[in-house]
Amino acid sequence: MAASPGQGSEGTERPPSAWARFYGVLGHVGGLILAVMAGAVFVQVVLRFLGRSGIDGLEEVPRYLFVWLVMIGAAAAMWRNEHTILDYFLNLFSPRIRAFVIAFTNAVSIVLFIYLIKLSFTLVPNAQFQTSPGLRLPLGYVFAAIPIGAVLIILPMLRNIHAALRTLWQKSS
Repeated sequence: MAASPGQGSEGTERPPSAWARFYGVLGHVGGLILAVMAGAVFVQVVLRFLGRSGIDGLEEVPRYLFVWLVMIGAAAAMWRNEHTILDYFLNLFSPRIRAFVIAFTNAVSIVLFIYLIKLSFTLVPNAQFQTSPGLRLPLGYVFAAIPIGAVLIILPMLRNIHAALRTLWQKSS
């Protein structure tokens, strides 16, 4: 049996890198955010079912956490290569062309996320002047998810490009 990519020749697993541990923690943070969102919605539904008014600001919690959940979850999924991909057509190509397409699509995506970061330099500071009606939370904290998440997504994309380029320029023996 051949050793998997994460194993050495002796069959012992290498410890996960610091980046792998970091993105693993990000996945758990995403799960925690999802649990808080579900709990907030549940409490609001139960209170309204009992004929009471909801807690002021609680309906804003899932709305604002959803932005963070999407960006953190996307970064964790990008690290694990678990994003949805239409690989039917990609698998029709030779490994070298497939590596080029992967490198190209990741590079174009990085340009998009860099543009989002650039736009965030205007959006986030301006949003700090606005507050949410219920929680009185400055909305800059909500919009900060976009540049932070974009950076967290770009890092695994750079790793994907590096791996694809290694495949492209692999020495044939």
